[in-house]
Amino acid sequence: MSSYDVRDKVALITGAARGIGLATAERLVRDGAKVVIVDLDRREVDSATQTLGPEAFGLAADVTDAAAMRGVVEQAVDHFGRIDVVVANAGIGPRATTVNAMDPVVFERVLEVNVLGVYRTVHAALPEVIRNQGHVVVVGSIYSFINGVLMAPYAMSKAAVEQLGRALRVELKQHGASATVAYFGYIDTDLVRDLTADPVANRLEHKFPGFLRRRLHPSDAGDAIVGAITRRSARVIAPKRWSAYSTMRGVINPLLDAHMARDESIQDILRDADRAPLSRPVERTA
Repeated sequence: MSSYDVRDKVALITGAARGIGLATAERLVRDGAKVVIVDLDRREVDSATQTLGPEAFGLAADVTDAAAMRGVVEQAVDHFGRIDVVVANAGIGPRATTVNAMDPVVFERVLEVNVLGVYRTVHAALPEVIRNQGHVVVVGSIYSFINGVLMAPYAMSKAAVEQLGRALRVELKQHGASATVAYFGYIDTDLVRDLTADPVANRLEHKFPGFLRRRLHPSDAGDAIVGAITRRSARVIAPKRWSAYSTMRGVINPLLDAHMARDESIQDILRDADRAPLSRPVERTA
């Protein structure tokens, strides 16, 4: 598809008061776009909107509430006259533990926000995106394609988001619109900091090569998203070092799964997690 100029376009971004969402909004504003900032906390929304200036319009809403997201779209169109781009970024992650030990309420809440919240965001904005031959970005993760051990609901949700984005890519072609799946590794957000501060998660993380664990700044993720929008890319992966893994997932994943099942040091970590159920609340990614 042809390139896409974001100047004077209107982008609706969820989870946009901080982290990847805010970095994406900042880059879009620098490139001449207008942005609709959506997040749960009204004070954080107001702060982000003030930082971004007159090209930003802030709304507090819960992405799991379909009626609220329809209202967000209506208010955004009333304010800016249109929506061209939607970036479904809002999401949460559980504290690391096994499926057996995880509080079912936490497990299901992750899926509610990360799958249905993304769908409800995109679905509410689709008529505008189609009308304006715009673009959709759904924010996945390397967990869309790696083993989700200790993070099962998060990995499940990101695999689902990948499938949504791929379907949208094909379905929107008839309308002259497009969609991107963004796959991110370790980005220096609150979610990653909280995860790696957890002793169990930290022990498992250090079983992976150091070069795969290096973190990017949220601005790198924001730049990657905006770059994908302007190119109307089907996918963007950052850090790029994960691209080879994604391409070879059909070969690598069965081997890695078998290794993790056999590795006694990994199984020791999982036994410790299984004995220490965690019922702490989930953490926001944005």
